Amino acid sequence: MTGYPREELEEMVQRWLQANKDAEKHGDWSTHLGKMYTEDAEYSWNIGPNEEFIAHGRDEICDLALGYQMKGFEKWQYPYHDIIIDEKRGTVIGFWKQLAPYQREDGTPYQIAGVGGSWFEYAGDYKWRWQKDFFDLGNAKAIFFELAGAGLLEPVVKEKIHRQARGALLPGHRKLRPEPKSWQKAKNMMAMVKIAMTGS
Repeated sequence: MTGYPREELEEMVQRWLQANKDAEKHGDWSTHLGKMYTEDAEYSWNIGPNEEFIAHGRDEICDLALGYQMKGFEKWQYPYHDIIIDEKRGTVIGFWKQLAPYQREDGTPYQIAGVGGSWFEYAGDYKWRWQKDFFDLGNAKAIFFELAGAGLLEPVVKEKIHRQARGALLPGHRKLRPEPKSWQKAKNMMAMVKIAMTGS
């Protein structure tokens, strides 16, 4: 990691925030954000204990992270509410919210609770070297269950969920280690049931 002038990183952040607003306005993240990564940049996030998404290079970032992964979420908003800049290391952490374009019957918005954000490393020339997202997976799943029950999931999102339920890995996803055997899963489940029922 390399240090950069504070003013340069602050300018990068302002450009990034504006690009995000433009992307949300047009429902197009690849066009507005893709140019802000180096050609060999990486973009990743974790999806539970044994799966992650990772895009290698600007083209994959545009095609997968900002393209395929965002299909069905064109009307969602991801406003940043806090930014931390470390000019000595050349890193930035931005905290954001995930807001669906719908409201419940009681008027409250569908929003993924918990902490969500992105950790970036700056590469100079107003581009990111890498980006690592983080969010509350449990709360994300809870919102998707709610949206499904309310009939508010977009068809392309339903298709993604269907593919995952059948055991397929979506583009850019990978397993971190081999899946446990069926007997191992059953053993783990029975151990947890015993703990829940008996406390031991």
